[in-house]
Amino acid sequence: MFWWENEFLQVKAGRLFPAGRDAAAIAGEHGTPLFIYGSERIRANFRRLASGAGPSPGREIRICYALKANAHPGILSLLKNEGAWIDAVSPGEVQAAVRAGFPPGRILFTGTSCGTSDFEPLLRRPGLTINLDALEQFPLLKAARDRIAPGRRVRISVRWNPGLGRGFNPKVITAGARSANGTPVKFGIEPKDVPGLFRRARAAGFDPVGIHQHLGSGWIRDDYPAVLEAVDRIVGLARRLEEAGFPLEFVDFGGGFGARYARSQKPFPVERYLRTLLRRLDEAGIKAPALAVEPGKYLVADAGLVLLRVEYLKRCFGNLFACVNAGTFNTVPRPAIYDTARHEIINATRVDEKPKRKMTIAGHLCETGDVFGIDVRLPEPRPGDLLAVLNAGAYARSMASTFNQRPIPEEILV
Repeated sequence: MFWWENEFLQVKAGRLFPAGRDAAAIAGEHGTPLFIYGSERIRANFRRLASGAGPSPGREIRICYALKANAHPGILSLLKNEGAWIDAVSPGEVQAAVRAGFPPGRILFTGTSCGTSDFEPLLRRPGLTINLDALEQFPLLKAARDRIAPGRRVRISVRWNPGLGRGFNPKVITAGARSANGTPVKFGIEPKDVPGLFRRARAAGFDPVGIHQHLGSGWIRDDYPAVLEAVDRIVGLARRLEEAGFPLEFVDFGGGFGARYARSQKPFPVERYLRTLLRRLDEAGIKAPALAVEPGKYLVADAGLVLLRVEYLKRCFGNLFACVNAGTFNTVPRPAIYDTARHEIINATRVDEKPKRKMTIAGHLCETGDVFGIDVRLPEPRPGDLLAVLNAGAYARSMASTFNQRPIPEEILV
């Protein structure tokens, strides 16, 4: 059994079968390149997370799906039926969630660099919670509220910056003063400013109902100690706010659980983490009845792949290339954007055939960086063979572009 096999992916007679169907048959029906998502794997991931903390008497656990990971309507509908909430970062994502059947009361909006054009459509959806990312957002939100819905007690929460970030790449670290490469972190409100914002909001007729943090994305096991330090910081903040007379509805610990992209990757201990969150809230005497987390890629990454067709093999200056009918920017942009991002690539036509050759999987875009994998060891493909780029259920289609005027591929949920 291969390390990546699961409810979605199996190997039969040396061929790849997503969701019990031969990849070649799916490609014959829909063409390539093609995104394929597995509904049973998404359900399994959600249910494993939902039950991971064990019994939680008196405390609701809200799993707020980070819609930016994958906005496929079928996936949103599936997660709604499982009981998910939505973490949205733009008015467009809020609209997509509502179209999929999520009531505004199950949506948390967390936007950065927001202006009145962002806040006005949100205020037309009563029940939505708006998570403030900056002190400077509050007067803009208040002015928009006073125009759109004067007197309404709009639900807000505050995204603070705990001074500590964590992520698989400097570009996705979202807390602390600066990221690992020196880039100033634009997210969140400094700790000293949070109580004052709560007071201003309540005095202006808003309902401050929660506190939120997000450290970054792609946590692995080694990140656990740092993540727990940030947990202690937000629990301490929640205690101070409740003692100051602000009855919190929820404490949102954000997201960051990494999907497993490689055999060697040590997964973040999600179940242990959830149990620890409950224990820390109880030990601190936090009365907030709800605990929230925001998994995005954890729910959908390993439930998706992209099928590519090999057009030909090319040899040049000692390099062997498998040249495929897709480009990274149009299908799986992560390796082109993040220099540390890797995706497992397999020959779906001859998964376990030997011998294996070292090759680069080259796309059809006008960029040297348009490669799906460098020095990948695969059974040497033949023209017409199918390659599968795994873990493409998150931040693939949602980040894809039409660079070189190449179309974004079709998606199917099976």
